[in-house]
Amino acid sequence: MASKLVQLQSKACQASKFVSKHGGAYYKQLLEQNKQYIQDPPTVEKCNLLSKQLLYTRLASIPVRYEAFWKELDYAKHLWKHRQELKVEDAGIAALFGLECFAWYCAGEIVGRGFTFTGYYV
Repeated sequence: MASKLVQLQSKACQASKFVSKHGGAYYKQLLEQNKQYIQDPPTVEKCNLLSKQLLYTRLASIPVRYEAFWKELDYAKHLWKHRQELKVEDAGIAALFGLECFAWYCAGEIVGRGFTFTGYYV
């Protein structure tokens, strides 16, 4: 166990040195590649304007998402009504999706409890 800790510390030290040596160049390259998205000058007023644009764009997309939700629900109802015609492959995919959702739920519960499997700290 102690040797694994030493290996981990060594790897972390190597990674830290790499980032300190090459991090600035990566940062400059990233900004250069995405300069069309940068607002100049970066003022508080511009940030407020962008946040309002984001908010109202999201609000404007609600009706489209609402329609998509009802289409998905109608499709699920259609599948349920015609479940005799459902192929084994489709049922297997649905079962795997349900299992994945349950696994993510369990992972979230474990994280929420502070990474314990037995229960909450009281």
